[in-house]
Amino acid sequence: MPSDQSTWLIAVPDNGESETLQQDLATKMPKGAVIADLPVPSFKTGTLESLISLSDELPKQDAVFTSTVAKIVDTLRSLLNNDPAKLAQHVQVEEQSVDAYLLRGWRWNEGRYGVQRGLKDMVDVLNKEMTSIDNVMKNKLNNYNLAKGQLVQMQRKKAGNLSVRSLAEIVRKEHVLEESEFMETLLVAVPKTLMKDWQTKYERLTPFVVPRSSTLIAQDDEYSLFSVVIFKRVHDDFTNKCRENKYIVRDFTFSEDLLDKQREELETADAAEKELWTELLALSRTNFSEAFQILVHLKVLRLFVESVLRYGLPANYAGLFVKPDPKSPKRTLGALSMQFSYLSGRSSGPNAYEKNKGGAGDEASGEYQTVLEQELFEFVLFEVPWIVL
Repeated sequence: MPSDQSTWLIAVPDNGESETLQQDLATKMPKGAVIADLPVPSFKTGTLESLISLSDELPKQDAVFTSTVAKIVDTLRSLLNNDPAKLAQHVQVEEQSVDAYLLRGWRWNEGRYGVQRGLKDMVDVLNKEMTSIDNVMKNKLNNYNLAKGQLVQMQRKKAGNLSVRSLAEIVRKEHVLEESEFMETLLVAVPKTLMKDWQTKYERLTPFVVPRSSTLIAQDDEYSLFSVVIFKRVHDDFTNKCRENKYIVRDFTFSEDLLDKQREELETADAAEKELWTELLALSRTNFSEAFQILVHLKVLRLFVESVLRYGLPANYAGLFVKPDPKSPKRTLGALSMQFSYLSGRSSGPNAYEKNKGGAGDEASGEYQTVLEQELFEFVLFEVPWIVL
Protein backbone atom coordinates (compact mmCIF):
# COMPACT_ATOMS: atom_id res chain seq x y z
CA MET A 1 0.00 0.00 0.00
CA PRO A 2 1.62 3.29 -1.07
CA SER A 3 1.77 6.03 1.55
CA ASP A 4 -1.07 8.51 1.93
CA GLN A 5 1.62 11.10 2.71
CA SER A 6 3.20 11.05 -0.74
CA THR A 7 2.44 11.96 -4.33
CA TRP A 8 2.26 8.88 -6.54
CA LEU A 9 3.98 8.64 -9.91
CA ILE A 10 2.22 6.12 -12.16
CA ALA A 11 3.02 4.75 -15.62
CA VAL A 12 1.10 2.42 -17.93
CA PRO A 13 1.51 1.50 -21.61
CA ASP A 14 0.27 4.28 -23.88
CA ASN A 15 -2.63 2.80 -25.82
CA GLY A 16 -3.34 6.02 -27.70
CA GLU A 17 -5.91 7.26 -25.21
CA SER A 18 -3.57 9.11 -22.84
CA GLU A 19 -5.24 12.45 -23.61
CA THR A 20 -8.56 11.27 -22.19
CA LEU A 21 -7.08 9.08 -19.46
CA GLN A 22 -6.77 11.88 -16.92
CA GLN A 23 -10.33 13.08 -17.43
CA ASP A 24 -11.70 9.55 -17.28
CA LEU A 25 -9.89 8.81 -14.01
CA ALA A 26 -10.91 12.10 -12.42
CA THR A 27 -14.56 11.02 -12.44
CA LYS A 28 -13.72 7.82 -10.53
CA MET A 29 -11.42 9.25 -7.87
CA PRO A 30 -12.42 10.38 -4.35
CA LYS A 31 -13.14 14.10 -4.19
CA GLY A 32 -9.94 14.86 -2.28
CA ALA A 33 -7.63 13.19 -4.80
CA VAL A 34 -5.79 15.23 -7.44
CA ILE A 35 -4.60 13.93 -10.80
CA ALA A 36 -2.13 15.60 -13.19
CA ASP A 37 -0.35 14.65 -16.39
CA LEU A 38 3.15 13.21 -16.13
CA PRO A 39 4.80 13.14 -19.57
CA VAL A 40 7.21 10.18 -19.62
CA PRO A 41 9.99 10.90 -22.14
CA SER A 42 10.98 8.32 -24.74
CA PHE A 43 14.44 7.54 -23.42
CA LYS A 44 16.94 5.23 -25.05
CA THR A 45 16.16 1.83 -23.60
CA GLY A 46 19.60 0.25 -23.96
CA THR A 47 20.16 -3.43 -23.31
CA LEU A 48 18.24 -5.70 -20.97
CA GLU A 49 21.36 -6.14 -18.86
CA SER A 50 21.75 -2.38 -18.46
CA LEU A 51 18.09 -2.03 -17.50
CA ILE A 52 18.37 -4.75 -14.88
CA SER A 53 21.51 -3.10 -13.51
CA LEU A 54 19.70 0.25 -13.28
CA SER A 55 16.69 -1.41 -11.67
CA ASP A 56 19.01 -2.57 -8.93
CA GLU A 57 20.97 0.69 -8.64
CA LEU A 58 18.19 3.27 -8.80
CA PRO A 59 16.45 2.37 -5.48
CA LYS A 60 19.74 3.03 -3.68
CA GLN A 61 20.18 6.37 -5.42
CA ASP A 62 16.53 7.17 -4.70
CA ALA A 63 17.08 6.63 -0.97
CA VAL A 64 20.18 8.84 -0.97
CA PHE A 65 18.46 11.61 -2.93
CA THR A 66 15.40 11.50 -0.67
CA SER A 67 17.66 11.72 2.38
CA THR A 68 19.47 14.76 0.96
CA VAL A 69 16.18 16.57 0.34
CA ALA A 70 15.00 15.69 3.86
CA LYS A 71 18.23 17.03 5.39
CA ILE A 72 17.81 20.35 3.59
CA VAL A 73 14.24 20.62 4.89
CA ASP A 74 15.49 19.83 8.41
CA THR A 75 18.09 22.59 8.07
CA LEU A 76 15.42 25.08 6.98
CA ARG A 77 13.16 23.92 9.80
CA SER A 78 15.93 24.53 12.34
CA LEU A 79 16.87 27.94 10.91
CA LEU A 80 13.24 29.08 10.94
CA ASN A 81 12.45 27.72 14.42
CA ASN A 82 9.97 25.23 12.97
CA ASP A 83 7.59 28.00 11.89
CA PRO A 84 5.25 26.43 9.27
CA ALA A 85 4.37 29.78 7.67
CA LYS A 86 8.00 30.79 7.20
CA LEU A 87 8.97 27.27 6.12
CA ALA A 88 6.32 27.34 3.37
CA GLN A 89 7.95 30.48 1.97
CA HIS A 90 11.30 28.71 1.57
CA VAL A 91 10.33 25.11 0.74
CA GLN A 92 9.56 25.98 -2.85
CA VAL A 93 10.57 24.70 -6.27
CA GLU A 94 11.25 27.38 -8.86
CA GLU A 95 9.39 29.92 -6.70
CA GLN A 96 6.25 27.80 -6.40
CA SER A 97 4.95 25.22 -3.98
CA VAL A 98 5.95 21.58 -4.35
CA ASP A 99 2.38 20.67 -5.33
CA ALA A 100 2.31 23.37 -8.00
CA TYR A 101 5.63 22.15 -9.40
CA LEU A 102 4.38 18.57 -9.69
CA LEU A 103 0.73 19.04 -10.53
CA ARG A 104 0.70 22.11 -12.79
CA GLY A 105 2.48 21.15 -15.96
CA TRP A 106 5.61 19.25 -14.93
CA ARG A 107 7.97 18.57 -17.82
CA TRP A 108 11.28 16.76 -18.15
CA ASN A 109 14.14 19.31 -18.19
CA GLU A 110 15.48 18.78 -21.72
CA GLY A 111 17.96 21.62 -21.36
CA ARG A 112 19.82 19.92 -18.52
CA TYR A 113 19.06 16.26 -19.16
CA GLY A 114 18.65 15.75 -22.88
CA VAL A 115 16.94 12.45 -23.70
CA GLN A 116 19.58 11.71 -26.32
CA ARG A 117 21.84 10.61 -23.45
CA GLY A 118 21.92 7.02 -22.32
CA LEU A 119 20.00 6.18 -19.14
CA LYS A 120 23.18 5.40 -17.18
CA ASP A 121 24.75 8.70 -18.26
CA MET A 122 21.68 10.61 -17.04
CA VAL A 123 21.75 8.80 -13.70
CA ASP A 124 25.43 9.70 -13.34
CA VAL A 125 24.69 13.37 -14.06
CA LEU A 126 21.87 13.43 -11.53
CA ASN A 127 24.04 11.71 -8.94
CA LYS A 128 26.91 14.15 -9.52
CA GLU A 129 24.60 17.15 -9.09
CA MET A 130 23.00 15.78 -5.92
CA THR A 131 26.38 14.86 -4.41
CA SER A 132 27.63 18.39 -5.08
CA ILE A 133 24.56 19.88 -3.37
CA ASP A 134 24.99 17.57 -0.37
CA ASN A 135 28.68 18.46 0.01
CA VAL A 136 28.05 22.20 -0.24
CA MET A 137 25.26 21.95 2.34
CA LYS A 138 27.44 19.96 4.74
CA ASN A 139 30.29 22.49 4.55
CA LYS A 140 28.05 25.54 4.97
CA LEU A 141 26.07 23.91 7.79
CA ASN A 142 29.30 22.96 9.57
CA ASN A 143 30.59 26.54 9.32
CA TYR A 144 27.32 27.89 10.67
CA ASN A 145 27.21 25.42 13.55
CA LEU A 146 30.76 26.36 14.56
CA ALA A 147 29.88 30.07 14.57
CA LYS A 148 26.66 29.43 16.45
CA GLY A 149 28.50 27.25 18.98
CA GLN A 150 31.04 29.99 19.65
CA LEU A 151 28.28 32.55 20.11
CA VAL A 152 26.31 30.31 22.45
CA GLN A 153 29.43 29.66 24.49
CA MET A 154 30.10 33.39 24.85
CA GLN A 155 26.47 34.08 25.75
CA ARG A 156 26.54 31.28 28.33
CA LYS A 157 29.62 32.79 29.94
CA LYS A 158 27.86 36.13 30.06
CA ALA A 159 24.64 34.77 31.54
CA GLY A 160 25.61 31.64 33.49
CA ASN A 161 26.21 31.31 37.23
CA LEU A 162 29.38 32.49 38.96
CA SER A 163 31.14 29.19 38.36
CA VAL A 164 31.15 29.69 34.57
CA ARG A 165 30.17 33.23 33.61
CA SER A 166 32.61 35.93 32.63
CA LEU A 167 33.93 37.89 35.58
CA ALA A 168 34.88 40.96 33.55
CA GLU A 169 31.71 42.81 34.62
CA ILE A 170 32.01 41.72 38.26
CA VAL A 171 35.62 41.98 39.37
CA ARG A 172 37.01 45.48 39.78
CA LYS A 173 40.51 46.76 40.26
CA GLU A 174 40.16 47.03 44.04
CA HIS A 175 39.27 43.33 44.30
CA VAL A 176 42.69 42.11 43.21
CA LEU A 177 46.18 42.57 44.56
CA GLU A 178 48.43 44.93 42.67
CA GLU A 179 51.34 43.30 40.87
CA SER A 180 53.38 41.40 43.43
CA GLU A 181 56.48 39.28 42.99
CA PHE A 182 55.41 36.70 45.56
CA MET A 183 51.65 36.94 46.10
CA GLU A 184 48.49 36.79 43.97
CA THR A 185 44.72 37.04 44.25
CA LEU A 186 42.61 34.00 43.38
CA LEU A 187 38.90 34.14 42.68
CA VAL A 188 36.92 31.18 44.01
CA ALA A 189 33.28 30.26 43.29
CA VAL A 190 31.89 28.56 46.39
CA PRO A 191 28.50 26.79 46.42
CA LYS A 192 26.20 28.79 48.67
CA THR A 193 25.63 25.72 50.81
CA LEU A 194 29.38 25.66 51.59
CA MET A 195 29.92 29.33 52.47
CA LYS A 196 30.46 28.70 56.17
CA ASP A 197 32.67 25.76 55.31
CA TRP A 198 34.82 28.04 53.15
CA GLN A 199 35.13 30.67 55.85
CA THR A 200 36.42 28.16 58.36
CA LYS A 201 38.70 26.22 56.01
CA TYR A 202 40.30 28.51 53.41
CA GLU A 203 43.14 29.72 55.63
CA ARG A 204 44.22 26.14 56.34
CA LEU A 205 43.76 24.56 52.93
CA THR A 206 47.51 24.97 52.36
CA PRO A 207 50.38 26.88 53.93
CA PHE A 208 51.07 30.44 52.75
CA VAL A 209 47.46 31.63 52.60
CA VAL A 210 47.15 35.23 53.82
CA PRO A 211 44.91 35.19 56.94
CA ARG A 212 41.59 37.03 56.77
CA SER A 213 42.19 37.82 53.06
CA SER A 214 38.93 36.28 51.82
CA THR A 215 36.41 38.87 50.59
CA LEU A 216 32.91 38.27 49.24
CA ILE A 217 32.63 39.93 45.82
CA ALA A 218 29.32 38.72 44.40
CA GLN A 219 26.52 36.17 44.83
CA ASP A 220 23.88 34.51 42.70
CA ASP A 221 21.32 31.77 43.39
CA GLU A 222 23.94 29.01 43.35
CA TYR A 223 27.39 30.40 44.10
CA SER A 224 29.26 33.05 46.06
CA LEU A 225 32.41 34.54 44.57
CA PHE A 226 35.30 35.12 46.99
CA SER A 227 38.74 36.59 46.52
CA VAL A 228 41.65 35.21 48.52
CA VAL A 229 45.33 36.14 48.62
CA ILE A 230 47.95 33.38 48.55
CA PHE A 231 51.64 33.05 47.84
CA LYS A 232 52.28 32.07 44.22
CA ARG A 233 54.38 29.09 45.26
CA VAL A 234 51.27 27.25 46.55
CA HIS A 235 49.02 28.09 43.61
CA ASP A 236 48.69 24.50 42.32
CA ASP A 237 48.31 22.97 45.77
CA PHE A 238 45.68 25.49 46.77
CA THR A 239 43.74 24.91 43.54
CA ASN A 240 43.79 21.14 44.07
CA LYS A 241 42.58 21.50 47.66
CA CYS A 242 39.75 23.74 46.50
CA ARG A 243 38.73 21.13 43.97
CA GLU A 244 38.69 18.45 46.66
CA ASN A 245 36.36 20.62 48.73
CA LYS A 246 34.06 21.43 45.75
CA TYR A 247 35.25 25.02 45.47
CA ILE A 248 35.91 26.26 41.93
CA VAL A 249 38.97 28.41 41.30
CA ARG A 250 38.19 30.71 38.37
CA ASP A 251 40.88 31.25 35.76
CA PHE A 252 40.80 35.03 35.56
CA THR A 253 43.36 37.79 35.08
CA PHE A 254 42.13 41.31 35.71
CA SER A 255 42.52 43.81 32.89
CA GLU A 256 40.93 47.24 32.71
CA ASP A 257 40.11 46.81 29.01
CA LEU A 258 38.91 43.20 29.34
CA LEU A 259 35.24 44.15 29.48
CA ASP A 260 35.47 46.16 26.25
CA LYS A 261 37.41 43.33 24.60
CA GLN A 262 34.81 40.69 25.55
CA ARG A 263 31.96 42.94 24.46
CA GLU A 264 33.67 43.43 21.11
CA GLU A 265 34.25 39.67 20.74
CA LEU A 266 30.58 38.99 21.50
CA GLU A 267 29.43 41.54 18.95
CA THR A 268 31.78 40.05 16.34
CA ALA A 269 30.55 36.51 17.05
CA ASP A 270 26.94 37.66 16.90
CA ALA A 271 27.49 39.40 13.56
CA ALA A 272 29.29 36.34 12.15
CA GLU A 273 26.47 34.02 13.24
CA LYS A 274 23.83 36.28 11.68
CA GLU A 275 25.75 36.52 8.40
CA LEU A 276 26.22 32.76 8.14
CA TRP A 277 22.56 32.22 9.11
CA THR A 278 21.48 34.43 6.22
CA GLU A 279 23.85 32.69 3.80
CA LEU A 280 22.76 29.21 4.92
CA LEU A 281 19.06 30.13 4.67
CA ALA A 282 19.48 31.41 1.11
CA LEU A 283 21.59 28.40 0.12
CA SER A 284 19.11 25.96 1.66
CA ARG A 285 16.22 27.57 -0.19
CA THR A 286 18.07 27.37 -3.51
CA ASN A 287 19.37 23.87 -2.93
CA PHE A 288 15.98 22.55 -1.86
CA SER A 289 14.57 23.65 -5.20
CA GLU A 290 17.46 22.05 -7.09
CA ALA A 291 17.54 18.85 -5.04
CA PHE A 292 13.79 18.28 -5.25
CA GLN A 293 13.87 18.64 -9.04
CA ILE A 294 16.75 16.17 -9.25
CA LEU A 295 14.84 13.72 -7.05
CA VAL A 296 11.72 13.91 -9.23
CA HIS A 297 13.78 13.41 -12.40
CA LEU A 298 15.33 10.30 -10.86
CA LYS A 299 11.87 9.01 -9.96
CA VAL A 300 10.76 9.44 -13.58
CA LEU A 301 13.82 7.53 -14.75
CA ARG A 302 12.87 4.70 -12.36
CA LEU A 303 9.33 4.83 -13.71
CA PHE A 304 10.61 4.42 -17.26
CA VAL A 305 13.08 1.62 -16.47
CA GLU A 306 10.54 -0.43 -14.54
CA SER A 307 7.90 0.16 -17.23
CA VAL A 308 10.21 -1.23 -19.92
CA LEU A 309 11.03 -4.24 -17.77
CA ARG A 310 7.37 -4.89 -17.06
CA TYR A 311 5.61 -4.03 -20.30
CA GLY A 312 8.39 -4.38 -22.87
CA LEU A 313 8.70 -2.47 -26.13
CA PRO A 314 7.70 -0.15 -27.70
CA ALA A 315 8.78 2.14 -24.85
CA ASN A 316 5.79 4.47 -25.00
CA TYR A 317 4.15 5.08 -21.64
CA ALA A 318 1.44 7.32 -20.26
CA GLY A 319 2.22 8.82 -16.86
CA LEU A 320 0.20 10.43 -14.09
CA PHE A 321 0.83 12.29 -10.88
CA VAL A 322 -1.72 11.26 -8.27
CA LYS A 323 -2.05 13.11 -4.99
CA PRO A 324 -4.27 10.76 -2.96
CA ASP A 325 -6.97 11.89 -0.62
CA PRO A 326 -5.35 11.37 2.83
CA LYS A 327 -8.76 10.36 4.20
CA SER A 328 -9.29 7.63 1.60
CA PRO A 329 -6.03 6.44 0.05
CA LYS A 330 -7.46 2.92 -0.36
CA ARG A 331 -10.32 4.27 -2.46
CA THR A 332 -7.81 6.18 -4.58
CA LEU A 333 -5.74 3.05 -5.09
CA GLY A 334 -8.86 1.01 -5.75
CA ALA A 335 -9.97 3.40 -8.49
CA LEU A 336 -6.57 3.13 -10.15
CA SER A 337 -6.57 -0.67 -9.92
CA MET A 338 -10.03 -0.84 -11.48
CA GLN A 339 -9.06 1.55 -14.26
CA PHE A 340 -5.99 -0.48 -15.19
CA SER A 341 -7.30 -3.95 -14.41
CA TYR A 342 -6.91 -4.85 -18.08
CA LEU A 343 -3.13 -4.86 -17.54
CA SER A 344 -3.23 -7.66 -14.98
CA GLY A 345 -2.81 -10.33 -17.66
CA ARG A 346 -0.13 -8.52 -19.56
CA SER A 347 3.19 -10.39 -19.82
CA SER A 348 5.96 -8.74 -17.84
CA GLY A 349 9.68 -8.96 -17.36
CA PRO A 350 12.39 -10.16 -19.72
CA ASN A 351 10.04 -12.32 -21.78
CA ALA A 352 8.02 -9.34 -22.93
CA TYR A 353 11.13 -7.31 -23.59
CA GLU A 354 12.86 -10.07 -25.54
CA LYS A 355 9.77 -10.97 -27.54
CA ASN A 356 9.55 -7.42 -28.81
CA LYS A 357 13.22 -7.63 -29.75
CA GLY A 358 12.87 -11.07 -31.22
CA GLY A 359 15.33 -12.51 -28.72
CA ALA A 360 15.39 -15.61 -26.53
CA GLY A 361 13.50 -14.53 -23.44
CA ASP A 362 13.63 -17.82 -21.55
CA GLU A 363 17.38 -17.68 -21.14
CA ALA A 364 17.34 -14.13 -19.76
CA SER A 365 14.36 -14.57 -17.47
CA GLY A 366 15.87 -17.27 -15.27
CA GLU A 367 18.53 -15.04 -13.78
CA TYR A 368 16.25 -12.10 -13.06
CA GLN A 369 12.81 -13.66 -12.64
CA THR A 370 12.68 -13.17 -8.86
CA VAL A 371 13.63 -9.50 -9.15
CA LEU A 372 11.15 -8.75 -11.88
CA GLU A 373 8.09 -10.46 -10.42
CA GLN A 374 7.74 -8.31 -7.31
CA GLU A 375 5.21 -5.85 -8.78
CA LEU A 376 2.18 -5.35 -6.59
CA PHE A 377 -0.08 -3.34 -8.89
CA GLU A 378 -1.24 -3.49 -12.47
CA PHE A 379 0.63 -0.22 -13.07
CA VAL A 380 4.15 0.95 -12.23
CA LEU A 381 4.11 3.18 -9.16
CA PHE A 382 6.72 5.20 -7.26
CA GLU A 383 6.28 7.85 -4.59
CA VAL A 384 7.54 11.36 -3.83
CA PRO A 385 7.16 11.98 -0.07
CA TRP A 386 5.23 15.07 0.93
CA ILE A 387 7.15 17.91 2.52
CA VAL A 388 5.45 18.28 5.88
CA LEU A 389 5.53 21.92 7.01
